[in-house]
This record gives sequence, structure tokens and C-alpha cells, in this order.
Amino acid sequence: MDTLAAEMASPVAARLRRPGWRDPRLLVGLLIIVGAMALGSWAVSTAASSTPVYLASATLTAGDRLDAADLTVAQVRLDDAEAARYLPATAAPPTGLVVLRTVQRGELVPASAVGAAGSLDVRPVPIAVADEPPAGMVPGALVDLWVIPEARDGVPAQEPHLLASALDVAEVARPSGGFAVGGTSTVHVLVPTGDLPAILGALATEGSVRVVLVPGSGG
Repeated sequence: MDTLAAEMASPVAARLRRPGWRDPRLLVGLLIIVGAMALGSWAVSTAASSTPVYLASATLTAGDRLDAADLTVAQVRLDDAEAARYLPATAAPPTGLVVLRTVQRGELVPASAVGAAGSLDVRPVPIAVADEPPAGMVPGALVDLWVIPEARDGVPAQEPHLLASALDVAEVARPSGGFAVGGTSTVHVLVPTGDLPAILGALATEGSVRVVLVPGSGG
């Protein structure tokens, strides 16, 4: 009797069963594995189909020498026709070239935007400005040039008129140190060679040339 009572009082060990194919835990685990494999395959195929091209890490303006320090490599998905439009990063950037037009910071560098210095069709022209240039007037910004004729007896000889529009800013030299207050800033504007006679002539007259920022084009 004592032996029978002891056997009835002792707990019965539960038997572990192997999970079957219908066990939801096994199915979830299989789905996770399959998803991870698919994601890895997609990442590998995407990387293989992307094209390395150069991206401007700083704003580049016409006349700047192409420098590796101003470029970074970006992996982008482009077809062959699109990839041919940009500067490839499969090798070091070419030396001895200059920027032919403004390339904004973060922009892919078009192959047509770089070339030999002899291909430049713009020249930097310094224009003194009496007022403090706005914060947005930085290299790469666009400006209009207006001519204000000299007044005679307090009456302007003629109305101010637009001399040139949407010209790139190459540099802005602001006074510093003791000359910062009340000093004159100089804006270096990139002028197409065909417009040089008119603009240089306007700067030589007794009137004044005003540099007006195109809103939204600067920093």
C-alpha cells in the first residue's frame, strides 16, 4: 500500500514533443529566415546595380580648380545614359581641370561642368558695394546688376535699368577687423565674356552699379 501511495503522489514528468510543421513558432522562424535572406539578396543586387559618381561636398564656382578635397563619392542608381552625364568615381578625379559653371553643394557633378581653363567663357569682375551684402549673397548665388545713372541737380538723368541678370557670384570679400564697421564689401561676379564691354563700361561711368541678390539662390 505504501509503495502504491508513493507512486500516486509523485508528479508525472511531461513528455516533450518535437514541433511539427504546423507549429506556428516554427513557421514564424522560417519566415524570418526567408525574409532575412531576401533582404540580403536585395541589398547585394542594389549595390551591384548602383554607379559611383562624384558629388560636390562644397559649392564649386566657375574657375575653381577641380580638387579631390571638394568631392565625395555617391552610390546612385542610374542607367547607362544617365551615368554618362556625370563625373564617374571609378577612378581618381582628373587633374588640371577647372569648373566651368556653378555646381551646388550636394549636387552630382555633371561631366559637362568641368573642362580645360581655356573653355571658360566667364570672367570674374569685382564690384564694390557700399551696403552690407545680405547673408544669402555667397559663392554660387545669383545676382542681377542694375545701373543707376548719376543724378543732375537732384534729378536722375534716366531711370535705373537692368544691365545683366542671373549672374553667378564667385566670391564675396567683406571687410574685417577695424574696417568691418562702415567698410566696403566687394562682390566678384562671373560675367560672360560677351557682356564684359557693357558691364565694364557701366562701372567706369559716374553712375553706380548695384548688385541685387536673386531671392532663394544663395545660402
